[in-house]
Amino acid sequence: MNRLEGKVALITGTGGGQGRVAALRFAREGAVVVGCDTDAAAHAETRRLVEAEGFELHGSAPVDLGDHEQARAWVESAAEQFGRIDVLYNNASAARFGPVAEFSIADWHYTIRNEIDLIFYTTKYAWKHLTVRGGVIINIASTAAWGGSKVAGISAHCAAKGAVVSFTRQLAVEGAPVGIRAVSISPGFVKTPGTAAFVENPVTRRALLDGVLQDRPGEPEEVVSLALYVASDEAAFMTGSDLVIDGGLLAI
Repeated sequence: MNRLEGKVALITGTGGGQGRVAALRFAREGAVVVGCDTDAAAHAETRRLVEAEGFELHGSAPVDLGDHEQARAWVESAAEQFGRIDVLYNNASAARFGPVAEFSIADWHYTIRNEIDLIFYTTKYAWKHLTVRGGVIINIASTAAWGGSKVAGISAHCAAKGAVVSFTRQLAVEGAPVGIRAVSISPGFVKTPGTAAFVENPVTRRALLDGVLQDRPGEPEEVVSLALYVASDEAAFMTGSDLVIDGGLLAI
């Protein structure tokens, strides 16, 4: 449909899971896709898949977006190469889990660094480029922003993803006068290579799906389809929202 024809989209975490699907879907819709990942081999595999469909994945790996200088370099390289940035899709994240009383200080800082700091860095450096023609910021949050879990200690994850939602709202406020829209997306439990072990374990799967009305994990394609809509001009009147896609988890 070419819903993103001619738009330059920066997508983080293109090495796998939702990021790989996003790179493929955005390229199919006409976007110039610039990706990055900490895993060079996984990023290269995504590039191969994109090229197999006749498109191109730009960007580089490894890139550690938790290092603000690497984030700056990645963003500025894309802006210099293509002369514009239209979409910043902050997908990449990493967290550690454990009960509060046993959770280490190092694990807390690791999670905050890799779930909220990196979003601030990419947004900070992309901002001036997004204002040129008006752009869109998509931040991947989580239902952890809205509730806890009995399955694993997710205190740091909850804190970081709650911050993503709040940060996005402020971006919408500051972005409106300069033509920037900002939207967060909060998926529930999604089946990815990183969560495969949980999905395949009957006990863990049952616990994770407790309360999910559709009684199944989400698919990366379903989350990316929502992000694609947000990135397109069809969502021109949408900003400051957090869009929950969770199979009904938060409905009860």
